[in-house]
Amino acid sequence: LVSLFMSDLMVGLVVMPPAMLNQLYGRWVLRGDFCSLWYSFDVMCCSASILNLCIISLDRYLLIISPLKYKLRMTSCRALWLILATWTLAALASFLPI
Repeated sequence: LVSLFMSDLMVGLVVMPPAMLNQLYGRWVLRGDFCSLWYSFDVMCCSASILNLCIISLDRYLLIISPLKYKLRMTSCRALWLILATWTLAALASFLPI
């Protein structure tokens, strides 16, 4: 849940202010090279948010189908690896194209 919070917070703090300026002025008013970086952060944060929701759903599913084995399957180390994989996949999908 903290990872989902961080991705949504980054959308609100990093992605939305330039998007608001873009909507208000009807054009890109910031430096031109900042556009690619902003777009990459937009894709990364939104992708991380969606992937975090998928990981939370998988976690809840595993808890429901086998509640007695859940503690053995979902260790804190595995949870950390899932969070790192989520952010890595989101970063690769967004920053590799630029």
